[in-house]
Order: sequence, then C-alpha cells, then structure tokens
Amino acid sequence: MTGPIPSDPYKVLQVDSEAEDEVIAAAYRRLARKYHPDTAGADAAPRMAAINAAWEILGDVARRAAFDRERAVTAALERARASAPPATPAPSPPADPWAAGMPPAQARTPPSPPRPPETVSRDWTTGRSSVGGGYDASMRTADGNGAAGPPPGNPSGSLLNFGRYNGWSLGEIARSDLEYIEWLDRTPIGRPYRDEIDGLLRRAGRRTSADVGSTERRGLFRRR
Repeated sequence: MTGPIPSDPYKVLQVDSEAEDEVIAAAYRRLARKYHPDTAGADAAPRMAAINAAWEILGDVARRAAFDRERAVTAALERARASAPPATPAPSPPADPWAAGMPPAQARTPPSPPRPPETVSRDWTTGRSSVGGGYDASMRTADGNGAAGPPPGNPSGSLLNFGRYNGWSLGEIARSDLEYIEWLDRTPIGRPYRDEIDGLLRRAGRRTSADVGSTERRGLFRRR
C-alpha cells in the first residue's frame, strides 16, 4: 500500500474526469492487477477495495453522470465561498448605553450636576394660560409613550396620560426624575399642572422666593 486513498474515484483510478469509458476501464484493469491481494499481498486489500468502489461508480454510465453533476455543484459552491468578501464583524455595544448617542427606551434620564435653585417673586406665576394644554406629539417623542414603565407606587398629585411617564402621578415623577418636572413646567402641555409643579419644585429646593426687600420694590406703574 502506498498511502492514504483519495475519496475522488477519478483520482483513485488515476484518470482525468474527461477520460473516455475505455480509458477508465483500462486503468481499472491495470490497477486491479497491480494491487490484487493475490499478487500484492494482504496489505493491498484496502487499496483494492477503494479501486473496486471507484470502478462501481465510473464503470456505470448512469452513476458516473450523477457523480459528475454532484461534483460540479460542490466545485461551484467552493468557488463562490472563496470569492466572497470576508464578513465584517458587528461592532460590540458600548458599555455605557449613553455612549451610543441615543439612550435605550428603558434608560432613565442621566443625573445632572447640582445647580442653584431658581429664585422667583413671592407672587410668582407662570403667566401661562391654563387653556389649550393638549398633548403635542412632537414633544419628547424620542422617549416613547409609556417608556418609563409602570409607576413605582405611592402616587400623589395629578396623573399624566401622555409621554414617557404615562400613568404616573406628578409626585412619583418628582421622586424619580425631577428634571422631567422642570421640562414639563417649560412646555405648553404642563400648563394645567403649573401650581402642582411649582409646589414640587419649591419642596425639592429647585425654586425659592426672592427676599422680601426685593419683592416690595414698587415700579412706576404699580398701585401704591
């Protein structure tokens, strides 16, 4: 035996895939005489078995045609894989969800550094009308309606029916996301809640009244 036997019957019989049937038959007879166990010894038995198996395929017209079709399909697939560009690995997600430029829907607003409270007059009012406070769909649409999930409990104040905190009370929002309360105070949609928002911001230390002396100054057109 001269080494491992190739699995391709054409290679086993040492002929070209375009060889005529007579050439294949002659090659089989030559190899059978060379590797027959009676002449080459018992060690040649595996090689002779491979020669016989190859002849069973290539010596039959129908089986040879079927093998040639399968062989052509396999070669075409291998060429397609070899010519395909290498796959580009997908980028790993950043460890910080805010580093992606858009927070996930379930992410809370990131904490902001402390800032001094807003100072307003003791007679402060927003000056906004409480009429026409309907929801504007263009506001905070990036967060998604109800994106904050279910309320944490212990509600207090009015319930919102819009935005990311849909179903939350103002008191629950103030305990979780005071910046949202400040944002709501600056938008038309927050007009119906201005008094509640003012109280929440004062209790949280985000809004204080000005000194009495500054608020008692009378303007030119103020009633004395």
